[in-house]
Amino acid sequence: MVSVSAVMTPNPAVCDANTSVRDVARMMLDNDCGEIPVVDYKGKPIGVVTDRDICVRVVAIGGDGTTAASDAMSSPVRTVAVDSSLQDCVALMENARIRRVPVVDGEGKVTGIVALADIALAGKNKETAKVVKEVSAPAPN
Repeated sequence: MVSVSAVMTPNPAVCDANTSVRDVARMMLDNDCGEIPVVDYKGKPIGVVTDRDICVRVVAIGGDGTTAASDAMSSPVRTVAVDSSLQDCVALMENARIRRVPVVDGEGKVTGIVALADIALAGKNKETAKVVKEVSAPAPN
């Protein structure tokens, strides 16, 4: 059984709730990613800011780069433990319709992130297609 630790991106960039979305966007650019976990003072995730969150929750309503991450983040955050199976991670992504999942250690601190691309690189074409289909499907009404 494959563990999420085998496919995750380790030590992802993180921010705190007061970080500006301009700085969050810069982190995304510098780290070639589309999600930055928002952590509390202990390093535990309290939300995530995605590139889409910045577009929809800030830019689309006339906000600017000084907006705090806490005003743009999606919360509550869904996570998986570092020792979780990739199968459990995929199930969470499918059920929650999310494209990225922060990975937490035994203390609940962010230690990695699993994205669809990580699953695509680790998986078989048929499995990858199924995950992409489930995550991308419109939410039922």
